[in-house]
Amino acid sequence: MTAHLAWPFFDDTHRTLAQAVDAWCGTAAARPAGTDAAHGSGREANDAACRAWVRALGAAGFLRHCVPQAQGGARAQLDSRSLCLLRERLAGHDGLADFAFAMQGLGSGAITLGGSDAIRQAWLPRVARGEAIAAFALSEPEAGSDAGALRMRAAREGGSWRLDGTKTWISNGGIADFYCVFARSDAASTGGKGVTAFLVPADCAGLRVRERLDVIAPHPLATLEFDGCVVPDTQRLGDEGSGFGLAMRTLDIFRTSVAAAAVGFARAALAATVTQAQSRAMFGATLGHQPLAQAIIGDMATDVDAAALLTYRAAWHRDTQPGRSTTVAAMAKLSATELAQQVIDRAVQLHGGRGVRVGERVEQWYRDIRALRIYEGATEVQRLLIGREVLKAASTPSA
Repeated sequence: MTAHLAWPFFDDTHRTLAQAVDAWCGTAAARPAGTDAAHGSGREANDAACRAWVRALGAAGFLRHCVPQAQGGARAQLDSRSLCLLRERLAGHDGLADFAFAMQGLGSGAITLGGSDAIRQAWLPRVARGEAIAAFALSEPEAGSDAGALRMRAAREGGSWRLDGTKTWISNGGIADFYCVFARSDAASTGGKGVTAFLVPADCAGLRVRERLDVIAPHPLATLEFDGCVVPDTQRLGDEGSGFGLAMRTLDIFRTSVAAAAVGFARAALAATVTQAQSRAMFGATLGHQPLAQAIIGDMATDVDAAALLTYRAAWHRDTQPGRSTTVAAMAKLSATELAQQVIDRAVQLHGGRGVRVGERVEQWYRDIRALRIYEGATEVQRLLIGREVLKAASTPSA
């Protein structure tokens, strides 16, 4: 479970962090009251569990890796390898713990990258302490994978902005304390142009939760309605018209961490399957003595390492190389989520009847991993993005 920490992508601070989160996962603090019942227990239980995880992760100090050092964070700038190690470890521990951690980073990322000093100081320390729940509000009913098609409007009204429109599939929708919202501020613009970002507190007049959305994994999601929601210009994130780029930069940071969560689910499923194979009696021996089971486990182990290598290459690239890491992040997200789905499917198969019983860990991982193939850019979008970038690079003359 720890052999990959010797890879050259990491330094000693990363290895120390991995050891710290592993140690924490074995303590009582890493199982807050009510979180055991979250899977399959209904929306209220899931909401309560998510809030409990945010508080617990804040108390443990892990949410400090979601914000910069100037606002109480662990490092001067967000470190992708730290985010990935934390998500891998937390996903193997509990899928909702990983979700709670990830959304504190993604939900506040636009503040980190584009917020004024006043906004950063007002919200990011609370995010790091687990006192404020964050959400990233980009997707709309007609603008999911095609984020540039968003229709939500932002109109100037003196020193304020009036927001009107709908956001949907918003993670932490309904339980967040604030939303980073992206709206079209130039009515004549199209695509990624003319989009501006805003920080909108959850209690802002004109903002309501129109519908809660229940999905295959126990994640709080909602459709939000903005009807004459007025926010002051001081709550704008970044320059007017720069919102789409801000959203893409935020996703660039956290897309690789989605791959890491997939690795965490897959690695845990592999470990559980090895234990099952060693202990399950079959045909006068154990499951692990059967050649077909050995071959399946060999495929699983290979896929886990392939996913991890692409994931941590992408994280290392963002942390150490100049320029955007869009292509390698997309490769990591595509490969890790698809390979993890295969690994977990094989784990379910080798667990037999136990694998499909509600409440078993492999059954939970099966539901958890499916969502990651869609979140933060579906697999098909990643394929298109990678292909476009490869073709672009091939047509660019060498220096």
